[in-house]
Amino acid sequence: QVQLVESGGGLVQPGGSLRLSCAASGNSFSIYAIGWYRQAPGKQRELVAAITTTGSTNYADSVKGRFTISRDNAKNTVYLQMNSLKPEDTAVYYCNAQRTLASYWGQGTQVTVSS
Repeated sequence: QVQLVESGGGLVQPGGSLRLSCAASGNSFSIYAIGWYRQAPGKQRELVAAITTTGSTNYADSVKGRFTISRDNAKNTVYLQMNSLKPEDTAVYYCNAQRTLASYWGQGTQVTVSS
């Protein structure tokens, strides 16, 4: 069992930056692949970035070159550094931990990009 808590969201102007954190409690955090997802009002939840247990990463085309996902297994935390933010990045951001059939979600953190 893994419990996830996201933090770091907020209101930022276009072009600004935020760093989201996903803190995990429970056992064996390092064996889980972690993904950051987002859901904007009226839209489906979409994968933004993911990192495997070995540190390989992948990104949605819409955030490539602007967002960076990383993990610190010693701190049981995954980060999403978001730069050059755009209004279309506005959404609730969720982290997900997955391993085989087990999948866990956090409660989400709101990111609003607006002037």
